[in-house]
Amino acid sequence: MGGRNSTLLAESYHDWWSLAGVDSLVGEAPTGWLDAPVANDVAARPKPSPVAEPEAPPLPAALQRREAPIEAASKGPVALPDGWDAFQTWLAESPDVPGSQWDARRVLPQGQAEAPLMLLTAWPEIDDQRDAALFSGPAGQLLDAMLRAIGMARADCYLASLAVTRPPGGRCDEKDKGELDRLLWHHLGLAKPQRLLLIGSDIVQMAAGLSLPDARGRLLDLNQDGGKMEAVAVAHPAMLLARPAQKAAAWDSLKLFNRGR
Repeated sequence: MGGRNSTLLAESYHDWWSLAGVDSLVGEAPTGWLDAPVANDVAARPKPSPVAEPEAPPLPAALQRREAPIEAASKGPVALPDGWDAFQTWLAESPDVPGSQWDARRVLPQGQAEAPLMLLTAWPEIDDQRDAALFSGPAGQLLDAMLRAIGMARADCYLASLAVTRPPGGRCDEKDKGELDRLLWHHLGLAKPQRLLLIGSDIVQMAAGLSLPDARGRLLDLNQDGGKMEAVAVAHPAMLLARPAQKAAAWDSLKLFNRGR
């Protein structure tokens, strides 16, 4: 086999190897004929950057863990000043006054000790808190008319609320009532009024242990330092303005103060 056909066959082989990428019989470095191309070599591929897992959404507030509240150490009973002037200053300034924790605006008593009549309510009304004075606004005008009906004037009376601020919603819990009860009897002991007008259902319950309907039209004898203190109970004037039908019951109680005059 030779001649022209052999030449053509040799050129065909040469062209095939050239197309295969072989252009020399001997190279500078050995060729790894069996090595897989980089594109197909899984181990040689660059590793993808790790993708951060999305954070789980927070639990609803009702399911979240809450730290147990740390209970404040009990301070024991609050020390109540014995002198009249010291007591009035304490009501105005001390952070330990029971019932002063509900609002920064205190509504303080008006008048002097041993007044002919003491007007006592449980806590200020919303209008009182705004005006920094007890029995203000239309309710105060009605109260002045009630006092005139029994021959009294506001200036003759000692006006006070058991708590110097108003609790949220006009209600306090049993824990607060315990300290307020001590304050009630201490306050009455220092005020020494000749008579006492309890204004509103809350103070009637605290001072006399009665509901307002049970106390209406009755002369109440309260024990104070071993003695008796005459007292009557009426609805708060703000309630009487909202429910005028109750004015008759308030008058039935007020006129008890005129007996024996």
